[in-house]
Amino acid sequence: MPRTITLFALLAALRVAPQSAPQVEAVIEGRFDAFTTDELGNVYALRGDELALFNPRGESWLRNSVKTFGRIAVLDAFYSLKPLLFSAEQGQLAMLDNTLSLQGSVINLPRSGFPQVVLACASVQNHFWFFDQREGELIRVDAQLRPVAATGRIDQLIGLTPEPVQMQELDNWLYVNSPRQGILVFDIFGTYARTIPLTDVERFEVRHRSLYLVRAGRFERFDLRALDLTPLPLPSLHAGEVLRDARVEQGRMMLLLPDRIVIARLPAP
Repeated sequence: MPRTITLFALLAALRVAPQSAPQVEAVIEGRFDAFTTDELGNVYALRGDELALFNPRGESWLRNSVKTFGRIAVLDAFYSLKPLLFSAEQGQLAMLDNTLSLQGSVINLPRSGFPQVVLACASVQNHFWFFDQREGELIRVDAQLRPVAATGRIDQLIGLTPEPVQMQELDNWLYVNSPRQGILVFDIFGTYARTIPLTDVERFEVRHRSLYLVRAGRFERFDLRALDLTPLPLPSLHAGEVLRDARVEQGRMMLLLPDRIVIARLPAP
């Protein structure tokens, strides 16, 4: 039965034990529009129409132009070294290979029967998840864009109209960030499971049975089993800097800041 984690239980589990500051291992200089990481610890950084790939030591590896896609709304490295790009404005989806070159052809979603997709992410078995704004539902499709699962109208499931801004699949669960409602969770068949009442989340990542959250300049970890919400310490930042995005891979935190990406060791718990 669908269930919602109570806010009381969430707040009661808040831990504020002091932690040591993380040790900075590398800095990638540059003003990037967006970034993501993969499970190998590689960093993908987007600046304008250029996508760059860095290894976990912050060393530049590859660069390629993505100017034919228009503005990139989603940069997803669900498959390591095979990033997904999605342009909501043009309704275009593309998979790149390990050289950041186009793998196959660019997929035009409106021409493929999906005219109102505003959000996308990768799924297992070379499938994709789409959020169809017109239908108000999530749709899972195979590599040939044939629907294999759908949630139905989400507003009828939760009683509220979601406005998802990011989603990620892990271990056959789809996590959807709708900042006003929280993190909506669905199984791989599109069945609604629960809402985690973590609101006003700007960016998130799900890893190792935890949600890593960026909101109001803070970096937090939410344990999906213990329901603990733990603030994570950051390295020393410049005056007035605001954390834009953050991810965790291979025992490191990767932080997107206004003029650089910082790679630092996660502090000991």
